[in-house]
Amino acid sequence: MPMRTLTEQIILWVKEMISSGEVGPDGKLPSERQLAERFDAGRTTVRLALIQLKAQGVVRTEPGRGYYAVEGHPSG
Repeated sequence: MPMRTLTEQIILWVKEMISSGEVGPDGKLPSERQLAERFDAGRTTVRLALIQLKAQGVVRTEPGRGYYAVEGHPSG
């Protein structure tokens, strides 16, 4: 099995944060900077992961406010 990229790992970690309840339904995710520090990644890598999560319908954005979990999305 090929190794996952850091972007793919962050996607899985964020989905786990949501499915475990660490970020509740419609809850706000930590900032890009906080996620970058938490996952020891660059902000560009975190941004790419968040863009993919948004495309998958797992998170939504509110301009100037951040990323939020999509209520009712089966993120697991």
